[in-house]
Formats: sequence, C-alpha cells, structure tokens
Amino acid sequence: MTIPRRSWRGAGAFAAAAVVGLAGGVISAGPAAAHTPTWAVTCSEVTLNLTAYSDRATNQVTVSVVGGEDLLATTDFGRSYSTKTPLQLPKHDKELQVHLVVKAGDDDKYSFEQTKTAPVCEDDDTPSPTPPQETPSETPSTEPPASETPEPSATPSETATEAAPAPAESSSSAPDLAETGSSSATPVIGGAALAVLLAGGGILWSVRKRRSVQH
Repeated sequence: MTIPRRSWRGAGAFAAAAVVGLAGGVISAGPAAAHTPTWAVTCSEVTLNLTAYSDRATNQVTVSVVGGEDLLATTDFGRSYSTKTPLQLPKHDKELQVHLVVKAGDDDKYSFEQTKTAPVCEDDDTPSPTPPQETPSETPSTEPPASETPEPSATPSETATEAAPAPAESSSSAPDLAETGSSSATPVIGGAALAVLLAGGGILWSVRKRRSVQH
C-alpha cells in the first residue's frame, strides 16, 4: 500500500509543531518556578520564604532597616531559606524602611532586591499624646468668706480692784469661849464706875480739908 506523500508531510508538520509548543511551555514555566523570593513586613516583624534556588551554588540573604541595624546579617543558604521565627523590628513611632537583598549563586540575574515599609503599630502600648490641660484662672472657694474680726476697744488704764482679803481663820488651837451674856459695853461701864469713885473721893477730901481750916 502506498501512502501519499502529502500525508507524510502533514504528519511531520504536526509533530514538529507539537514538539516546539511543548518545549516553549517548559522554557516559559522554568524561570517562573525557579528562584522565588517571598517576604512580608508588618508593623513589628519580617518573615521570609525563599524557594527553588540552586542547591549547587551558595546563595546569600540579608535583611536590614534602612539607616539602622541589620535584622538578619548576611546568611548563606542552599535550595531554600525561611524564617522559623519572624525577625523582630525595633519599636518605632514612625514608619521604617526594611530592605531585602538576595544574591543567587548560580546566576546574578536571579538575584533579588526590594524595600518595604513597616507602619507604626497601633496598640495600647504606644501612649497617645496627652492634650495640654488648661489651668483655671481662679479656683472657686467652697468656704464662706471669713467675717472681719472687730478690733478690741482701748485697753482699760485701770485694772480691776483687788478683791478684799479673806478674813483670817480662827486658830483651831484656841478654845471656844462660853457665852456669858455680857455685851461689848462692859469695859465702858467699868471705866465710868471708876471715875465716879475717884470723883467721890476727891469731894470727900476737899470737905475734910475745909473743916480743918475752919477749926
């Protein structure tokens, strides 16, 4: 049986087209699947996931804060590298610029370099600015106003007279005299009686003297 020449040419063209298409798909998919750097930046940490690198070359990765310290010093890795513990960012009150550098050991065209921004964390630990408090011009007083104390009048020139001395107490050792019924005029009467006696004696003496003169 003889196969027409056109049939052979058509089958050959179809096979060639299939091979070219398959090869093109492999070539286009190869670079997309190899050397894949993935990383994320939050307000407090950085995570890395570098995959599909050549394990026959030495690759390097570095993470740092722009204008600050390194979060991850230059580290060698093989086919892949990922952060088991996220890289901690320093506390900050303004945005930080985080820089990633990946150097592929097999070809520099697979190297990667990128900068991302770390925002400020909005949490309770960051104190908010306290607004200035206005001081009242005058504090109202809750106490009633004190009344004016009247000034004392002129000091009296004379002091109060001294109190009369208390009567002397009678001695407890002297015996109490019994009441006789006489009044305090007894000495006067006795004096008068003595005067009468003296006068009578004088009269009697003068009478006797006259009688003796007459004889």
